[in-house]
Amino acid sequence: MLRLHFTAEDLLRVTFAAEPAPLMELGFAIAMLQREAVPQFARWQRRTRESLSPETTALFSLVPPTARGPMFLDPLSKGLDEGLDRVRATPLSRVRAELGRVCPAHRPITPWVKELAVHEREAWQTLEHALRAAHSALIDEPWGRIEAGFQAERAWRTRLLARDGIRTTLAGLAAGGRWEGTTLVFPRPDETDAGLSGHGVVLLPSALWSRPMVALYDDEPSILIYPAVTPLPLLDEAPTDPLGVLLGRTRAAILDLLPHGHSTSDIAKELGISKSSASEHTKTLRDARLIVTQRDGKAVWHSCTPLGLELLRGAGTVG
Repeated sequence: MLRLHFTAEDLLRVTFAAEPAPLMELGFAIAMLQREAVPQFARWQRRTRESLSPETTALFSLVPPTARGPMFLDPLSKGLDEGLDRVRATPLSRVRAELGRVCPAHRPITPWVKELAVHEREAWQTLEHALRAAHSALIDEPWGRIEAGFQAERAWRTRLLARDGIRTTLAGLAAGGRWEGTTLVFPRPDETDAGLSGHGVVLLPSALWSRPMVALYDDEPSILIYPAVTPLPLLDEAPTDPLGVLLGRTRAAILDLLPHGHSTSDIAKELGISKSSASEHTKTLRDARLIVTQRDGKAVWHSCTPLGLELLRGAGTVG
């Protein structure tokens, strides 16, 4: 479980990030490539691993599959160059503290890590070259889709916030989210108990990560990262409508069918996709609380929730 303890000040200072963070998404991509196959990322993981250069894979020695690498590597920034400037400007004391936290608990202490810890110039040049190479290989080409998905997600969540309030919006960021008093709880395989500092929280959807996590800061807002409704591998190359940007073309088409109930077989036949694909997409829509599912004998029926209908109305799909 991830347990995030809010103070009243934190609840009053919840904001959305204005744009996606390139180095943070890069860190998640590096971590995702080291994990066992994640269903919605499996094809992307396999294809991307085959094309990585040794310069890029060098970052595996810093960023573990949990994505809990050194926090100085993934600052919020408006672009790659600004982010790299912030990485280079990290105080040596923080570099040492973060490398000490990550290594050897999650990553080995390599000669390169030791050189980074003493701010050896060539080691830091290698780090910058590795980050630039990884960005070029993993983030640069799909960045337009990442930005489009981010803005659609942000617009939708902001609308939910205005309609349902902060507690419901925060609990709905990931499947199974709930409140226990002033503690926000999300299901996760590990146990993380995190107390916020009273400086608030920035909400940051990620197209390249599949579970909620938090980056804690003592003297500035912490960052609550949550999985975007549509991960990068399912974002359309050229989305033509707001709903397609948010959900992906196939899931948007499925949701459009469900103001009136359809079975999994009906959905597959209507859209010309396999039943297994229809089941996978309806599970994601159900996890996002956009549809409900009921079994009737051997058939599985799906229909929109009020939230799903509201999303369709906002897109102008239903009256």
